[in-house]
Amino acid sequence: MLKDLLLQFFLSVLPIFAFLLWHDKERGWKGFKPFIAIASGVAMVMCALTTSLVFDFDVDYRTVPFLVGSLYGGYRAFGALFVLYVLLRLPTLDNNFEIVGFIVSLIVFSIMLLTIIRKFENASSVSKERIGLVMVIIVALVRIVLTKYYSDAYQMEWTLLAGFEVALSIIGLLLAFWLSIYMIESIKEKQQLYDEVGQLSVNYGNEVQKLQQFIDNAPLAVLIVDGNGFITHANEESIKLLGFKEGYRDVARLKNTPFPETFDPQRMKESADLLHKALDGMDTPTLSIDDEGWTLILTTVTLREIEDNRITGAALIASDITELRQLRDERGRMERLSLVGQMAASITHEIRNPMAVIRGFVQLIQERSPQSQFEYFRIIMEELDRANLIISDFLSLAQNRELKMERANLHHTINDLVPLISADANLRGQTLEIVLCEDMPDMLLNDREMKQLLLNLARNGMEAMGDKGVLRIHTAWTAEEVSIQIADEGVGIPQDKLDHLFEPFYTTKTRGTGLGLPLCLSIAERHNGRIEIHTREGEGTTFVVSFDIREGSGGHAN
Repeated sequence: MLKDLLLQFFLSVLPIFAFLLWHDKERGWKGFKPFIAIASGVAMVMCALTTSLVFDFDVDYRTVPFLVGSLYGGYRAFGALFVLYVLLRLPTLDNNFEIVGFIVSLIVFSIMLLTIIRKFENASSVSKERIGLVMVIIVALVRIVLTKYYSDAYQMEWTLLAGFEVALSIIGLLLAFWLSIYMIESIKEKQQLYDEVGQLSVNYGNEVQKLQQFIDNAPLAVLIVDGNGFITHANEESIKLLGFKEGYRDVARLKNTPFPETFDPQRMKESADLLHKALDGMDTPTLSIDDEGWTLILTTVTLREIEDNRITGAALIASDITELRQLRDERGRMERLSLVGQMAASITHEIRNPMAVIRGFVQLIQERSPQSQFEYFRIIMEELDRANLIISDFLSLAQNRELKMERANLHHTINDLVPLISADANLRGQTLEIVLCEDMPDMLLNDREMKQLLLNLARNGMEAMGDKGVLRIHTAWTAEEVSIQIADEGVGIPQDKLDHLFEPFYTTKTRGTGLGLPLCLSIAERHNGRIEIHTREGEGTTFVVSFDIREGSGGHAN
């Protein structure tokens, strides 16, 4: 009898062992419902084929796979297993008692399952075990009631052995049912943990990728080293901004290399010093350095373990603030221009009118004075005219009104100025060379301001050359811009003065006002243009004025 019960026990939990073999963490729970339904059906058939007698009862555990398959397989599995349960049981019914017991069991199980299946599917693992425990108790009570009813109906005498066999069969039935639910839920919990760990890994990987993309694409140079000073990460911006030796200007080449070997000591010694201090746990300042025309801000961060505050590495971060510095300088220039405008607005009427009166009376006095004093009067009027010119430059530089632009050809403006520039060049003993490109397109310009721009630059070039030299004026154009080059053969401009040429009141001339070039830049910008300077000391200077003529730029051509 014990062997038969053990066999029934094993066959009833066979779906669970089959599931253990079938289950795969990568697959998860895909296909679980049909699998458990089929496995439960097979187990029911095998339990029916190995039925044994206990106290004249047909004992088999087909109820266990029937209940387990229905609970985990859902309503479809319940329908299929219900039909199979009936088909397997009907041929074995020998008397009215077995028929009644079968019908009672079937009704109890059906009501119980139809009521619980949906709730069971949505319950937690703990709740499922509790539901299973309740069902086990109900199954046990049904089995006990049927056994008592059968023994009373047939007046069967209970013996110690008979009681032990019945108790053992019920315990085995309860254990098989509980064990099935417990094992499935244990596997499900492990699967959930596996899925959560997998999701955490995916999320971690995504965050790492986002951080990697941020570092790689950020307009910052980022260099990360481990506790031993070996480079673990570098982005492309670090190749551009940090001074690495020849042969280390590649991200792949930098990795796993000690950082002291990579830096050019003549260019970026500060970077290596900051990293050394960060790896030693020292507080490092933020440094500003100029490197080959760039202005860089350098800072380092010491990387530490959260648990024990142990130093695990350091990060060097560099930012290019060249454009910011240029914007700051530009703002300063605009503030100075604003000051010029305020001064011009306040002094124009206060000074110009008295100067005109003074000049008129000087001319009147000159007419009544002897010829020998005419030179003095000439000097007085020249100085008055020069003062008036300074005031005019003030006004031109400070004006913020909208210019009246007309479509015209820049060559016409240059040709109008050629006689005047040629006369100035001849007086100085200089030569004028003009080369105009072909098919120059028209553009929107203010003729008066454009003449003032070209005349100022031409006279600056002639003054730089002294008593000899060639002043060259060339023009060129592309689909995007029109440009004028005014080149002299003068002494050139020192490098330390280039950055200040367009600042108001800054001049290198003994009698200059420092307003000519700022006025030229202001006119160029109002025409959607820019001025570039190419100079070499002892060889001369070239001013290149370029105007954007693209459609929608404000100065577009035909």
